[in-house]
Amino acid sequence: MNAHLHPKIDLTEDDKDQSLRDDIRRLGRILGDTVRNQHGDQIFDLIETVRQNSIRFRRDADEAAREALESTLDTLTNDQTTQVIRAFSYFSHLVNLAEDQHHIRRTRKHLIAGSAPRAGSLAHTIESLYNTGHSTQQLLDFFQTAEVSPVLTAHPTEVQRKSILNCQMVITRLLDERDRMQLTPEESAANEEALNRAVLTLWQTRMLRTSKLSVLDEVENGLSFYDYTFLRELPSLYAGLEDLLSSKEGNMQAIDLPSFMKMGSWIGGDRDGNPFVTASVLEKTLAMQSNRAFTFYLGELHTLGSQLSMATLLVNVSPDLLALAQRSPDHSPHRSDEPYRLAVSGIYARLAKTYKQLLDAEPAILASGDAEAYTSAEELVADLDVVHQSLFDNGSAALTRGRLRHLRRAVRVFGFYLAPIDLRQNSDVHERVVAELLEAANPGTNYLQLNEEQRVVLLAEEIASTRPLASPYLEYSEETQSELAIYRGARTAQLSYGKGAVPNCIISKTDGVSDMLELAVLLKEAGLLHPLEGSLDVNIIPLFETIGDLQNSAPAMDRLLALPAYARLLASRGNAQEVMLGYSDSNKDGGFLTSGWELYKAELDLVTIFAKHQVRLRLFHGRGGSVGRGGGPSYQAILAQPAGAVQGQIRLTEQGEVITAKYGNPEVGRRNLEVLAAATLEASLLSHSEPEPPAEFLKVMEELSDHAFRAYRNMVYETEGFEQYFWESTVISEIAGLNIGSRPASRKKSTAIEDLRAIPWVFSWSQCRLMLPGWFGFGSAVQSYLKAHPENGLQTLQAMFKTWSFFSTVLSNMEMVLAKSDIGIASRYAQLVKDEALRDRIFPRLKAEHEAAIAALTAISGQSELLSANPLLKRSISNRFPYLSPLNHVQVELLERYRNGDPDERVRRGIHLSINGIAAGLRNSG
Repeated sequence: MNAHLHPKIDLTEDDKDQSLRDDIRRLGRILGDTVRNQHGDQIFDLIETVRQNSIRFRRDADEAAREALESTLDTLTNDQTTQVIRAFSYFSHLVNLAEDQHHIRRTRKHLIAGSAPRAGSLAHTIESLYNTGHSTQQLLDFFQTAEVSPVLTAHPTEVQRKSILNCQMVITRLLDERDRMQLTPEESAANEEALNRAVLTLWQTRMLRTSKLSVLDEVENGLSFYDYTFLRELPSLYAGLEDLLSSKEGNMQAIDLPSFMKMGSWIGGDRDGNPFVTASVLEKTLAMQSNRAFTFYLGELHTLGSQLSMATLLVNVSPDLLALAQRSPDHSPHRSDEPYRLAVSGIYARLAKTYKQLLDAEPAILASGDAEAYTSAEELVADLDVVHQSLFDNGSAALTRGRLRHLRRAVRVFGFYLAPIDLRQNSDVHERVVAELLEAANPGTNYLQLNEEQRVVLLAEEIASTRPLASPYLEYSEETQSELAIYRGARTAQLSYGKGAVPNCIISKTDGVSDMLELAVLLKEAGLLHPLEGSLDVNIIPLFETIGDLQNSAPAMDRLLALPAYARLLASRGNAQEVMLGYSDSNKDGGFLTSGWELYKAELDLVTIFAKHQVRLRLFHGRGGSVGRGGGPSYQAILAQPAGAVQGQIRLTEQGEVITAKYGNPEVGRRNLEVLAAATLEASLLSHSEPEPPAEFLKVMEELSDHAFRAYRNMVYETEGFEQYFWESTVISEIAGLNIGSRPASRKKSTAIEDLRAIPWVFSWSQCRLMLPGWFGFGSAVQSYLKAHPENGLQTLQAMFKTWSFFSTVLSNMEMVLAKSDIGIASRYAQLVKDEALRDRIFPRLKAEHEAAIAALTAISGQSELLSANPLLKRSISNRFPYLSPLNHVQVELLERYRNGDPDERVRRGIHLSINGIAAGLRNSG
């Protein structure tokens, strides 16, 4: 038997996918050889038997193959089970790498062929803008106020270890080498051998963590993506965009864009339900981030100095450059006539001194002497600009377009802190802390007994007062001390690294004006709000999460913006107000369809309210990775925003395993960053291309949402025993014990769905392949709507799908989820529910709703089956499913053993390994 682990791919597919098939076969063969060499023919033959039966069952619906598959898997020993799980899990990882490489390959071939720019690229968007009459000046004006920020968050759906990612990056590099180079037979053999070594290393690398992640572990994991992608690809994106705009003006050096796109981070600052994020953790996080930035800058400066070897005998220099050179502590006679090297050496020395002062650290390569530290990143940029301008003015413009150009941009984008850290806390915590401070300062205030209007009056007076509330002579609760400490830590961080280091404070579970004013009071105590000047050093950002909160968001903001005390503070922030919308929790609260619709309506209402108050709205979209948490393709999601909701400014969260999928590979990362910029441009400047939806469409959506909401709430929150069904039919209990995040799975010590975080809620449903949060309620909603409108209901829904991007995007995202679900596999997990009556009462309803959702979707879209209009995703799923089914089957078997008391540690470890493998195969799983 040949050693191979690859899917049976239809060879009649278009030849453009031949390279993908070749890569999958190559990696599958190498993995098979590795398994055979490491564990012998018996284990290899077992895995191959499972693979072939799974493919036959998936391809031909062969019942005999299904029975053989189940019979084999049900009789495995614990050791055999572990090896089967590992083999199929690692194959899923390898398929991911092959697909990512294929996307890069196809993009490169497209560009090499000189084809028209693809939709979603900046080149395509810029071309479209010029074709619709926009001028270069209009685009430059747009970028002056634009802000695009993907914000990395740590969530327990990122189940991969960094060691696994490092192995995968080696494999990716080797696949890329085969694509880009004409390899000689000897080089090809060396590449093949290196691939064998890399896969063997991957196979022998522990997939699971042995201890729970700390917050600082999460910080370190997040920082790795700066090494892989952001530090180099973001400056490259700016350079490409500047050149694109400059080419329209015939001057390749004419454009210098403001830094409108920056990364953001919650890692180390998100305290909502995470007791491990403290003032000390924030301080260490900023130091770790700063160290990454300084290390990068110092390394680039050292290399730059070696490259700028021009001598005064051969070039002229500007007086400013000469002054920089003269201030350099480098007195080597070998460089005395090389002013650019001396200037860069002086910059290096100043930066090294700054590094020492801020972080008490020394660079790997010591400076040539002592120098004055920089007081800000802006001073460093100014010195680099001197070098740039001297080169440009003296016949060496070409030398400004390489490393120097990218370093100048990197410093402007990343500063001394790398990424701005958002602080986030629950409004309930702020409420308790403010109540304690007020009571201690003025006994009898009884803040918690005041109504909303009384609170607003009291808090408005407090933020205008210069009197501090907190006293160093009083003792406060641990919670209050912790909150005051972290805001004071933010103030210290701004003084050390710059005001951009901690620019935002987010209030989760916001439902009224007092929630925002309570935070303002705490900021005043920390010195981040200045009563005399009426100014703020940070943005106060409400987060509206539940369906009720979304419905109340516009009225709440209307009252806040009308408040003179707050309007004065907002003026100090340029009359721009950010509002965060929660996708995950609104989905868990009201279901997929209602969540999407209420988010859309909230945005429309907020646009109206902000225009009324003449305040600029910036929306922060708390999108998750999966559709069940508001995920889906970012490009379509941004374009589907209602008119006026983007306005050139957008922030959105990048969460969990999606961070790896989007940014683990530099070229894929560059493409995803470009997509965000392009979509923001289009949504802001080409919004007129899609007319406002007719009033009839809005009315239909309201009706659909109402039906879907009632169906979802009835099942999830009103069906007796559903909570028990969820906990027994999914891996939620086991996920809670997996070492994949620092944050607890629930906000409280309970099994209530209301208290469960949205992330493990979605993750659990994806593992059992039911994917309930991404579709439940839609089928019932469409059935009820068509029953009420039998004559033209379907035609109306079809018209909405064809002409309204919001509706088509909702259905497209749902289609992806339904295509990844498998009701047959879900039925196996249902058997884990011990109460047969409960199982028989709930699962048939879930199955019927699943069938109704597929029927409704295909009828509206006009497709004969799911993904008919998306052959790429359909191909990807068909390649993966034969390798997911065994993992799901084994996971159910192990869950039964574990829950029946099997004490073997290999059973628990096998469950966790299967969680990893299924997540890898589904990619955007939680």
